[in-house]
Amino acid sequence: MNRLLLAAYPKSYRSRQGEEVLGCLAEAYPGRSWPPPREVVALARAGVQARARAVVDDGARPWWLDGIHLTALVLAALALVPYLQDVWHWALHIDPGRHAIAFHFSGWYPWAEGPTRTRLLPYGLLPLVCLIALLRGKPWIALPAAAAMIYAGATFNSNTFFGDEGKAGLGYYGLGAPITARDLVLSGALCTACAVLALCRPGRLRRHSYRWMVPVVLAMFVAGGLHIISISPAFQRGLFALEVAALIAAWVATAATGDYRWLIPVAAVAFIRTQAIVIQPNGFIRSLPDLIVFLLLIAPLPALAITAQRRRSRALLE
Repeated sequence: MNRLLLAAYPKSYRSRQGEEVLGCLAEAYPGRSWPPPREVVALARAGVQARARAVVDDGARPWWLDGIHLTALVLAALALVPYLQDVWHWALHIDPGRHAIAFHFSGWYPWAEGPTRTRLLPYGLLPLVCLIALLRGKPWIALPAAAAMIYAGATFNSNTFFGDEGKAGLGYYGLGAPITARDLVLSGALCTACAVLALCRPGRLRRHSYRWMVPVVLAMFVAGGLHIISISPAFQRGLFALEVAALIAAWVATAATGDYRWLIPVAAVAFIRTQAIVIQPNGFIRSLPDLIVFLLLIAPLPALAITAQRRRSRALLE
């Protein structure tokens, strides 16, 4: 199990010092397959710092291009979240029955039982295509999918290709998944980011392994297999915890390098979430007051900017 902790480190580090780290853990904690929680946190933090330094040291692309690429990946994942169950059911030809997510008719597929109005594809396929294409550094494939998201959201009253209603979009914390297919700000921002990436020599983009799709498939399995829809408290709390972990990782990376690239996706998500709450203030379950929600969305921005500035100032003094 200790080898799982090494996944936090870049490949070059694992090849040079991986066995040494495993040996130290085996010697420090004999007979244990997993170190104490404090040691796990320390190793994970060191791994994030090592990955961040490796990214910054790679001069193959400017920091802002990497930041826009990260932003597109995050926005594609955010758009996919409400439809994890739907895509899983479509791929395996499962009739969700009463577990269908906010569609007028059960399942909306030819194999669904009872009266249905057939739709050809689930809307969630579009952000999924975007996510996979962006992971592989191919924005020219992600761009038409993002444009199709805009078209689907703009014609939801008349177009039944992906379904006429889509995800209702309640957010348990006002932070989890408050974006609907009809909100063109998210799909528009994603399309804009993909267009910029496609115009800026796509060959320079970072290519990630397909292994990054493993957690996405696992999330689809949990949502589809257990029929946990994205407006349920359990789903929202889990997503909230995941987002907090991502913000902490962004802060650790910024503190280690003083680089601003991780600020770009955080700012984009904060803007999109804030406008969604302002435009539809009654569309969310108020488990937290609006002011606290806004503070939670906006507070990471100055925190990351100040952290980056302090790290740069310290580097100049050294």
